[in-house]
Amino acid sequence: MNIIVSIKQVPDTSEVKIDPETNTIVREGVPAIINPFDENAIEQAVRLVEEHGGTVTVISMGPPQAEDALREALAMGADEAILISDRCFAASDTLATSYVLSSAIRQIEDYDLILCGKQAFDGDTAQVPPGIAEHLGIPQVTFAIGLEVEGKRLRVRRLLENEFEVVEVKMPALVSVVKQINEPRRPGIKAKLAAKRKQVEVWDQSCFAVDTCLCGLDGSPTRVVRTFAPTRDTEGRKFEGEPTETAGAVVEALIEEKII
Repeated sequence: MNIIVSIKQVPDTSEVKIDPETNTIVREGVPAIINPFDENAIEQAVRLVEEHGGTVTVISMGPPQAEDALREALAMGADEAILISDRCFAASDTLATSYVLSSAIRQIEDYDLILCGKQAFDGDTAQVPPGIAEHLGIPQVTFAIGLEVEGKRLRVRRLLENEFEVVEVKMPALVSVVKQINEPRRPGIKAKLAAKRKQVEVWDQSCFAVDTCLCGLDGSPTRVVRTFAPTRDTEGRKFEGEPTETAGAVVEALIEEKII
């Protein structure tokens, strides 16, 4: 069973900064991490391969520093890693990003399943996974909380607002997962050192068939008018002491604020 996992390196959510002139997230010099939902996708891929055999290939579209995220994925158990990086891919919106990623996946060819996190923490749109599936013309299932493989078919348990739904699809297919699907493993020093010795392939536009007019800013119909980081307008209040002593003070404060 050959699985492709699409991941994204995102700024650490505690360090998000916005460029006031370009209205884009500042990534230079900002601590970066693997998008948390993508960690669950990597973990699920590794578990499926441990159970059924096969390979896990992790891909990421981004600047050169995204290689760090790919090496972290290798340390978690992925077999191969590909960084899709080219200046002409910069400033791609979700449509252009899904187009580039799907074009790279076509180059890989031999896959049974594509796994993604349900959304990225920075953009928070959840549009790229469905976009990849649409470009590739394969079935997709979102909000997966459980996966079972039976031959060439996949049974997916989906998390809905007030209930669960079970969907069966024929592979190849794309599935985006939620946090509740598993607990990602934390690689040790030995695994991280082994990952540093592995090769991370770097693909630019010459490595796979892609129409550059559909990439980057020119291929992005989305226009960001304004972006801002949320600010705290009020500070919280802290009540100290024994519960029997502070409970009354908490109630009084809630009444003052007309919460109760």
